[in-house]
Amino acid sequence: MKYYDDLRSYIDALDALGDIMHVEREVDGDFEPSAITRRSCEIQSPAPLFHHISGVEAGFRIFGAPAALSSRPEMPYARVALSFGLPPESTGQQIIEALYDARQQPGIPPVRVERAAAACQQNILQGEAASLDRFPIPFIHDKDGGRYANTWGTLIVKSPDGKWINWSIARVMKVDGKRMVTLIVPSQHIGQIWTEWVKLGQPMPYALVQGPAPAISCVSGIPIPAHADEADYIGTLAGKPVEVVKAISLDLDVPATAEIVIEGHVSIERDCPEGPYGEYGGYLGHGSSMQPTFSVDVITHRDNPIWPISVTGRPTDESHTLWAIGLAADALTYLRAANLPVKTTWIPEDSAVHWLLVVMPENWREQLPGVSSQQLAEQVAEILFKTDAMVFLPTVYLVDDDFDPTNLREVAWVISTRVHPTGKRVIYENQRVIRLPQCYTEEEYVAGKGPKVVFDTLQSERHRHASFDQGYPEEVKQRVLDNW
Repeated sequence: MKYYDDLRSYIDALDALGDIMHVEREVDGDFEPSAITRRSCEIQSPAPLFHHISGVEAGFRIFGAPAALSSRPEMPYARVALSFGLPPESTGQQIIEALYDARQQPGIPPVRVERAAAACQQNILQGEAASLDRFPIPFIHDKDGGRYANTWGTLIVKSPDGKWINWSIARVMKVDGKRMVTLIVPSQHIGQIWTEWVKLGQPMPYALVQGPAPAISCVSGIPIPAHADEADYIGTLAGKPVEVVKAISLDLDVPATAEIVIEGHVSIERDCPEGPYGEYGGYLGHGSSMQPTFSVDVITHRDNPIWPISVTGRPTDESHTLWAIGLAADALTYLRAANLPVKTTWIPEDSAVHWLLVVMPENWREQLPGVSSQQLAEQVAEILFKTDAMVFLPTVYLVDDDFDPTNLREVAWVISTRVHPTGKRVIYENQRVIRLPQCYTEEEYVAGKGPKVVFDTLQSERHRHASFDQGYPEEVKQRVLDNW
């Protein structure tokens, strides 16, 4: 295993795999980087690294599709795997198990280094010089409400008592050179911490980090329990502490190897329109909402900094690869903690993170004597629908392990042939609903409540498949293979 403690070494590793597309020609600073990145996700090409962007200082770069599917078909999750320090050929299920295992171990707290050793503070911009206008921030989609300054960076905030430090990803729209605005959902961890500052009537200090070690970006985008520090969890994954440095103007520690760090404060009111924005469901956004303003007070950056972007949309991009794997690992953690013998969990990227498969082993009835598949579906619903992460997932399929859940063709076959038209399902009404999933009515979005379902597709007895693998004697199959 090799943990990459900065973005540049990670890019070098992808380059060695042939998974970086160096864009040497000059591209515009408006739509071209995002359009190229979007197409790279849709045709599964190497990740684009833009070396020359019009309108910004020479040397400033943009890196697109940092954790989308790899261009190497034999290792589709290489970018996610390498981000976590795993071998590039790791499967999605192996990544989920690694994230699950790390949840069972104590965290390794970060270690603070001196400013002289912190690459992220090679350049310090203050006052009027601390302007977002200096940096290559493109439009992500043509119907967005503005340029989005954060699509793959980490927001760092701390509760007023200092006991809870949260590293997370949230979409952040640039208003002008000195202001940004962020969608803050009250139920999310950053929303909970912001609410604490609002109660005190004090602006919340924040740091927005672009281009930290790839594991930092990835962990910032997956659910872990409230009041658990992401930095400690990343240390466990890395097997060593994350190096941090004290921010220039705030009592916050930031990743020392980051490309760019923006420091400032968040207003105590929702005083600025944010959105629309094209989200992971695969549709261009419409409408906006009033959200808190983020002031830009200080910016620090490495020499020749790299600004990463994730261009969300129809599958598959980071909001499907990383988000799906992280949500599946969270579900697996809660189900196994309840002593359910779950073999694995999986979210097909092509479902735009709207389906969760809970895979049961063939002997699950022996491990849960007296429990029917209907009762098991009810237990799964009771456990999962109470978790914060499941606010994003409306549909769960309880499935056998006689197929490959990561193969969408096999998933479609199983769902088509094993979902009863009207029965064998557990429907939970009045569950938490937010606007990001695409399947609810406007009335349900306004109420914040809607249904969720667990489909019970478990077979009472296993049926053999009419396939090459299961439909012929072993000696016949071997003779066919030997003479193919």
